[in-house]
Amino acid sequence: MSEPEILFERIGRAGVVTLNRPKALNALTQGMVLDMIDQLERWAIDDAIGHVIVRGAGDRAFCAGGDIRKIYDQGMSGDPTRAQFFGDEYRLNVRVKRFPKPYVALIDGIVMGGGVGVSVHGSHRVGTERTTFAMPETGIGFFPDVGGSWFLPRMPQETGMMAALSAGRLKQADCLWTGILTHGIAAADMEELTRELTETGDVDGAIARYAARHDAGEAPLAARAPAIADIFGRGSVAEILSALDERSAKAEGADAGWAGDLAAVIRSKSPTSVMLAFQQLRRGATLDFEACMRLEYRIVCHILQGADFYEGVRAVIVDKDNAPKWSPAELADVTEADILAHFEMPVGGDLDV
Repeated sequence: MSEPEILFERIGRAGVVTLNRPKALNALTQGMVLDMIDQLERWAIDDAIGHVIVRGAGDRAFCAGGDIRKIYDQGMSGDPTRAQFFGDEYRLNVRVKRFPKPYVALIDGIVMGGGVGVSVHGSHRVGTERTTFAMPETGIGFFPDVGGSWFLPRMPQETGMMAALSAGRLKQADCLWTGILTHGIAAADMEELTRELTETGDVDGAIARYAARHDAGEAPLAARAPAIADIFGRGSVAEILSALDERSAKAEGADAGWAGDLAAVIRSKSPTSVMLAFQQLRRGATLDFEACMRLEYRIVCHILQGADFYEGVRAVIVDKDNAPKWSPAELADVTEADILAHFEMPVGGDLDV
């Protein structure tokens, strides 16, 4: 008999969620999403539950995203229900954001894509030195969803825009500095903290004690923050790339390498996804959370009708040749009309959150 994909337990004062697909890096399936929505709704009104803890099984990942291979297969077969997973996932993100009790995500290892959606919107995001955060969607012809419209533009000094366009990875210190994490602890303390959280009503106090034991060090992004803000605060992707190219040409040493490498990485992603992510974040900066999720549902309904997502998944996950053929292949060939079409109301109407 196979193990359940997601486990729910009441341990002491806590409702404990365990994402239980360690061989798949705890990637979310639609069943897991629906079960978690249902459980959070029940725990929200259960007086015996003081707070919720969410963790990932195994020692490699909290959650590496959603089950995009299944979405790929649905798309290739013409399944008209393929957007339903994302609608349910975005409803879950809203439940996490609006959960009325402390919601503690314990992050040890990889947290990407859908895993970010079930952690970053919670009240407490506790990560270890093994934390690796990324929104890698532009590399598979997708876009930084699960609330990326909300939290990425609210990261300091345009670091969210940089992370979105480049699919860059952040470690513990940078996650703390940007607000992805609220607290940093040592991986060796995770088990003990988890036990204490099931016993105490003082969530803040317990987490603070373990965080005080651990020094995450300086955040590498902090030193580059003025340059990141200047470059990624520009008015278009073309202006951002021009600024990176200029800095690469004029700077010396590591600074030149940083700018040149970053420009090359962005140019390697899906041109449509890069342009779309830029517009998405600029719009999301002025919207409330629910409006961001409706915006993302509009985008996903349109992107699933296109080609780049399926080509990106083919190249990275199916054939693993890492040689996607984007359409269009160049940023200059992506038109404003192409991008604006993604923000139109989909057939069937907007997401009901």
